[in-house]
Amino acid sequence: MGLKHKITKTDVDFAFRKTVDITPAFLQKHGIKGLILDVDNTLTTHDNPIPAEGITQWLENMKKNGIKLIIVSNNHAERVRPFADPLGLDFVSDSGKPLKRGYTAAMKKMGLSSEETAAVGDQLFTDVWGANFAKVRMLYVEPIELEPKSKRFIRFKRVLEKPFLPKKFVDDKKE
Repeated sequence: MGLKHKITKTDVDFAFRKTVDITPAFLQKHGIKGLILDVDNTLTTHDNPIPAEGITQWLENMKKNGIKLIIVSNNHAERVRPFADPLGLDFVSDSGKPLKRGYTAAMKKMGLSSEETAAVGDQLFTDVWGANFAKVRMLYVEPIELEPKSKRFIRFKRVLEKPFLPKKFVDDKKE
């Protein structure tokens, strides 16, 4: 990433087209032992209690390969718990992203350092900034879908994000 990304704290370490394209082998290669996961438009669509296609299997594969997983969300527990509990995932709700407190709490719960942790998310001004402020590696993923019209503020932020979005994706190179 260039200087504009360093200055604006919008630099990402790696970008993927989909969450399910992140592999345990990739994480192990980069010394990543735990993932801090966003929910909306990363693991499922907005306000949906059901994981997106392939996410349940992806989570099981991560667990099977010893990758620790936790959700960090700005949503209230009433939204996060019904999603996280059936998947066997711990979570930090009302996290205050992009502030680093949710990331710090998640790393403490996983028993991992920032060097062993990466964040997975789709929004620059919450997920990417939060990861950068917390000094964890950022694995950016493209949003699952465009937000519904009822999510006007997020749709507005998507317009502001465009100049800073990654142009190169790991899964395009088949690393």
